[in-house]
Amino acid sequence: MPKGSFAAFNATTTTQITFYYDNGHDETFSIPIASTELAPLLSQLLNQSWLSFQLADQTVVINMSKVEKVEFKPPILELAGEGVFLNSQRVTALHRGAAGRFKVDE
Repeated sequence: MPKGSFAAFNATTTTQITFYYDNGHDETFSIPIASTELAPLLSQLLNQSWLSFQLADQTVVINMSKVEKVEFKPPILELAGEGVFLNSQRVTALHRGAAGRFKVDE
């Protein structure tokens, strides 16, 4: 994948991971691993104390105990089992308010 801020996101060979920290900040990393390849490693990765990301100009090390939420794009469809809710939808405050006042098809 080309380096730089204008690199194209390719969902078949790249996964974006967004970390939301307990201080309200967040940051996103693009890794050259397809989400299908990431699925079997996910449990092991999320149970690590620290994760390291080697960037072109620096290394970023994340303390996982400070992470509140992790999002993956594209979704990891291979996840299954206890604690996995398939076909879920995110409902925001705006969506909840609109659903009560306007006809919203779900």
